[in-house]
Amino acid sequence: MAAYTTIDDPEAYFQIKAYTGDDASSRALTLDGDTDLQPDLIWIKNRANAKKPVIFDSARGVGKSVTPSDGLAEISNNDDGGYVSAFGSDGFTLAEGGSSDNDTNDDGDTYFAFCWKETADAGFDIVEYDGTGSAHTISHSLSAVPDWYVVKELDNNGSWYTFTQTTGNGQSMFINGENAISEASSGYWNSTSPTSSVFTVGTNAGINQSSTGYIAYLWRSVQGFSKLGSFEGNGNADGTYIHLGFRAAWILMKNADDATTDWNLHNNKSPGYNLNSSYLASNETDAEVTGNSSLVIDIYANGFKTRGTGSGINESGDTIIYMAFAEAPFVNSNGVPNNAR
Repeated sequence: MAAYTTIDDPEAYFQIKAYTGDDASSRALTLDGDTDLQPDLIWIKNRANAKKPVIFDSARGVGKSVTPSDGLAEISNNDDGGYVSAFGSDGFTLAEGGSSDNDTNDDGDTYFAFCWKETADAGFDIVEYDGTGSAHTISHSLSAVPDWYVVKELDNNGSWYTFTQTTGNGQSMFINGENAISEASSGYWNSTSPTSSVFTVGTNAGINQSSTGYIAYLWRSVQGFSKLGSFEGNGNADGTYIHLGFRAAWILMKNADDATTDWNLHNNKSPGYNLNSSYLASNETDAEVTGNSSLVIDIYANGFKTRGTGSGINESGDTIIYMAFAEAPFVNSNGVPNNAR
């Protein structure tokens, strides 16, 4: 019989920090989990006001951000208002930049910081590469076939190109912009599926322009910790149930068939029990949305259920792709079950 999970302690690999800004010139934040986590990817979003989300990673180093709400080139700490200046042993440090605007620490504003550790054990890898203009393979360190990856051009403005096993090697989902939708082109992934050691990029300039820098984030599903997949909406308020094998801390969903829907992001630190009625549109600068009954979900001990009829999460007959990370496995490796929310 297979193990229930390979990861008994999700906090060692993923945590969410909720905090209130204080506009300090330098501020160290400690994560709240019982286990220390030195993050390699930090995704920060202002919940209170319309400010762009910003992503930092240890591969590119401190002070360099990319924004999933748009296609802007990489931003450095010299020309933006707030940035990560250190990846700590159990958290991170924020610093002010050269702008009066601040995407990470405005006084009195509330924020989420979503934090991942890069490790093959938890199914996450960060890869920096330079484009060549010709289709080629790029090595990764997952030691398994990735289920989902995103690529962003760093030197110039350009879309976020997303591969999922659901949409396949001839298509891409674009995570920036509310009109993101699957589109077919062999230039994205050269019509080639990833392997346990490499992924392939085609000749599309947004993925592989000569002498241009790119960042790629790759994930695979890990039993009891993460799941990246899809389901079919039923358009019913008593919606589709999605079995994960864990109680989720973070769930991102997108209707792959509808060009007008957002990437809806729910997490276990937003206000609301079941129904979980607060969410962020990760492709937007908008503040956290509360009380939209068409886009609500329930989070259970072993999965989640759509409870709204909104097309973004539950349009009848449409394919909804999702990415989810655990708060706790449904059953740990010793056979002990977790509690419901």
